[in-house]
Amino acid sequence: MIFQRALRREMASAAGATFTVLFSISVTWTLITVLGMAAGGKVASGDVLALIAFAALNYLPTLVILTSFISVLMVVTRTYRDSEMVVWFASGLSLTRWIAPVLVFGLPLVLVTAGLSFIATPWAKQKSLEYVERFEKREDLQKVSPGQFKESASANRIFFVEGVAGKSAVVQNVFVNTIDEHGTAVIVAREGVVNTGAKGERYLVLKNGRRYQGTPGQSDFQTMEFESYSMRVTNQTQDLESERNVAAVPMMELLYDTTPAGRAEILWRIASPVTCLVLTLLAIPLGFVNPRAGSSANLIIAMLIFFSYSNLVKLVEANVKQGKSTFALSWWPLHLIVMLLVVALFAWRLNLNHRYHPLALLAALKRSRAADKKAVSP
Repeated sequence: MIFQRALRREMASAAGATFTVLFSISVTWTLITVLGMAAGGKVASGDVLALIAFAALNYLPTLVILTSFISVLMVVTRTYRDSEMVVWFASGLSLTRWIAPVLVFGLPLVLVTAGLSFIATPWAKQKSLEYVERFEKREDLQKVSPGQFKESASANRIFFVEGVAGKSAVVQNVFVNTIDEHGTAVIVAREGVVNTGAKGERYLVLKNGRRYQGTPGQSDFQTMEFESYSMRVTNQTQDLESERNVAAVPMMELLYDTTPAGRAEILWRIASPVTCLVLTLLAIPLGFVNPRAGSSANLIIAMLIFFSYSNLVKLVEANVKQGKSTFALSWWPLHLIVMLLVVALFAWRLNLNHRYHPLALLAALKRSRAADKKAVSP
């Protein structure tokens, strides 16, 4: 019991440090991405913090899986390097005695991964889509950022505003370039505001400006000055039906979705907690390291295994989504193969001292060659 408590405490400490580093990296990367989208006018600047929080929730299942895998691996590796495992084996204890404390530490993380994958992640994706869709449905002028050219939703009008008057909807120094069946028209005004008509239509009212119609130097070129000029702007605030995203569908609704995309999404969500459990057990035999060598090759191998495992899961998901394979025959074979790999590695470590073990045979071969050389030398 003392050993198990100390082991769980050490794994929890390693998990805390690992998760902090991984979470900081993911949040920093997300911050850069979202700020770039806000600077490009793809999302509202006021929604940046909310979008970062939703994106962090989307990354959490992968971060928890990687945290559980690395933390167990680091603790097992440390016991080998400090020769504690030598004492462990000399006391007649087996490597399988590590399974129980590791499961006590890992099962809560598996449940957290399942909760995130089944509940939190779909909710975060749905909210993120709502924020982006709400911004896309705003009027053309409201989407313009000061100092930037912005194309309208109908792709026939370009807006530019120099600034916004405080927190009001009034914009200053407006430039509008419109292309229609009559040609190209350029309008410049000192200020503009969006007003709502009696039937809910939206108008851009420009004040104190000029309008240029046609090509300069041609006979049809026109210019005029105005105190007030109104133009209809695109209004997309109606209830538009957005494209359905299965990644944002709640789990209970997704269970009734029999389409290939729905089945593939269920496969991906189930794979997260299963992957967390399998990799946590895999870290026990994979943590072996020679104390004399002091190599960190097992950590590199562990990262390769993690990314290969994740990519294979995505490959299986893509096959189901494209209809190349069925859900019933796709969700379990990959996890079974990795679990058999765990069993094989445990057997490898447990039978390391067996005389027919490959390493034991290699050591015997080296001793035989050394003895032959010694016998041949005078």
